[in-house]
Amino acid sequence: MSDLLRAPAEIKYAEELDWLESIDDNPKPFSWRLSPKMVRLFILGSERADGLEREIPQKWYGDRSFVERSIVTLASDRGLLLIGDPGTGKSWLAELLSAAICRNSTLVVQGTAGTTEDHIKYSWNVSMVIAKGQSRESMIPSPIMTAMEAGAIGRFEELTRSTSDVQDALISILSEKYISVPELDSDNIVFAKPGFSVIATANSRDRGVNDLSSALKRRFNFVRIPVVTNKKSEAEIVRFRTEELLRRHQIELDVPPTLLDVLLQSFADLRASAAAAGSDDEKLESALSSAEQIGVLEDAILHSNFFGERALTARTLASSLVGSLARREPEDLAILNKYLHGVVEPRSKEEGGSWPEFLEGGRDAIATLS
Repeated sequence: MSDLLRAPAEIKYAEELDWLESIDDNPKPFSWRLSPKMVRLFILGSERADGLEREIPQKWYGDRSFVERSIVTLASDRGLLLIGDPGTGKSWLAELLSAAICRNSTLVVQGTAGTTEDHIKYSWNVSMVIAKGQSRESMIPSPIMTAMEAGAIGRFEELTRSTSDVQDALISILSEKYISVPELDSDNIVFAKPGFSVIATANSRDRGVNDLSSALKRRFNFVRIPVVTNKKSEAEIVRFRTEELLRRHQIELDVPPTLLDVLLQSFADLRASAAAAGSDDEKLESALSSAEQIGVLEDAILHSNFFGERALTARTLASSLVGSLARREPEDLAILNKYLHGVVEPRSKEEGGSWPEFLEGGRDAIATLS
């Protein structure tokens, strides 16, 4: 695993999944590797009441009911659609579910404007077709078709980014559970094996890009993942991902709790400002999600490690925040400047601590970008 830039969940947590599978005596649907109870435990972590010999760490932070509804959906005949703002952990939850259920989270189709029906059904190896004609051997199955044949979970990222004809190709797969291959005279239907299902994700901000048809909506159970606004939960998420980052880069650097509080409070302030804004021009383009918060901290940590004094400072954190969130010029810079002068400056005078240095670092970063 050390030679992989980013190991999928089933490889990263292979030993843990093996252990859970060895002690799992609960009923399992279809060909699932773990029972629904163990899938939930793998994702949300163990508690003392579970009576396990070892602790299972929490990997996804959110409401327990979202995970349970997702698991129940995948045990039914319906697909699962995880919908929410960017950075709310939809893809990570989909990956964890797939890893726990079938030990393969890599059967993924990425939805874009260029995604075609071939990407979710099949295509052909042209050289083999020319040499031997069309056959099962010369057919290239899509990740979804591979999942069907294996009785596994297929994933479709950013479903609403795909055009309507591509989306509609999913309808027969989800309802009929087979794909026809009219180019073949025989053996021309690929049937799904028990355990097959689809987890799709969609960003709520993409509403109106390529809206789902009512027919396709009926094939999915919707689970809406909200932005995490609880400071305690958000702190746990950021701390969890930061520790992973430090381990991956083999960085020995402390993140002072006071600076984590500054980061959390800054995002809370900016979200409140966005909620009170009268128009989109008065809001940052950023969704201000937990994922973006992690990105700000990651940038600050790497900068401190490579170019600083191997100690995270409020100045570096502020510079990272401005650099990461100022995507439109001059609109976002003006919003951040207003925040620094209207919120951070008074707070730095009243509370002191890391806020004065944070204010100074933010001002310098805005001056550099202006």
